[in-house]
Amino acid sequence: MTYSASDKLIRHVSLRQLQIFDAVVRLGGYTRAAEALHLTQPTVSMQIRKLSDALGMPLLEQIGRKIYPTAAGRDVHAAAREILDRMVALGESAAELEGSIKGPLQIAVITTAKYFMPHLLGRFVTLHPEVSPSLTVTNRAKVLQRLKDNLDDLLIMGQVPEELPVVAHPFIDNELVVVAEAGHPLASERSIPLQRLLDERFLVREPGSGTRQTVDRLFAAEGLQIQPYMELGSSEAIKQGVMAGLGLSVLSRHNLRLELAGEHLVELDVKGFPLKRRWYAVHLQGKKLSKVAASFLDFILEQGGDILAPPD
Repeated sequence: MTYSASDKLIRHVSLRQLQIFDAVVRLGGYTRAAEALHLTQPTVSMQIRKLSDALGMPLLEQIGRKIYPTAAGRDVHAAAREILDRMVALGESAAELEGSIKGPLQIAVITTAKYFMPHLLGRFVTLHPEVSPSLTVTNRAKVLQRLKDNLDDLLIMGQVPEELPVVAHPFIDNELVVVAEAGHPLASERSIPLQRLLDERFLVREPGSGTRQTVDRLFAAEGLQIQPYMELGSSEAIKQGVMAGLGLSVLSRHNLRLELAGEHLVELDVKGFPLKRRWYAVHLQGKKLSKVAASFLDFILEQGGDILAPPD
């Protein structure tokens, strides 16, 4: 029996191979594609090799340290994107016909949002148990890179990037407050001048952090500048440092529920605080959200504030 060229492709090329090839081209390499797809690098390399063998031509070439599609690879990538987009649309149409909300939901958040996002995901999955959520927690720089690479359905951040074409949906308040260890001398004072904080040791996030940028702008507007005592890479490390008496800091109130309720930390009454900000759900302009992602976005816009409101 003889097979036509199209029959051979159908027999030997899989959707998974096209998905892997698309990831390698979009992300510019095997390692990043493997991370995005939760595969090992050898698995990615093997599937690309099988796809090239099935098509009978090289699809990728390495120039320096970067991976680029060949001329044939560009044609294959365009076809792969069309096929994968059609499969996504088919899956959404099938789900809509069933009237159910189910399937994967990929969310990425900056580190400080990890304290409240599981609560929102938990409530949503309780309502829609067939949803399979995935939550990536990382720093702002990596969240922005994930946004550029379109790896997630939605990204949660406190500062909308101006350098990227995005749609940003504000959904809950993000109040930044000044905190100190329990029993700190400033805990009993009221309307503490901002300049007074310069006499204290200050713990801050790394440069580039959204919280760090906001606090630096506030002090700069008053002609002041913080001299950091310590720079730490996470809000959790800062909380532990403040509780240990290493200094003061500015943190999101959402991250402090247990510590404030247990009186392990105290909120200081400082002029200009709390700083009122917002949390945003962000995606690239032109991105078509899946039914699951659109439903989750509607859910946090309508109910996020009530779910995360402090108890009376």
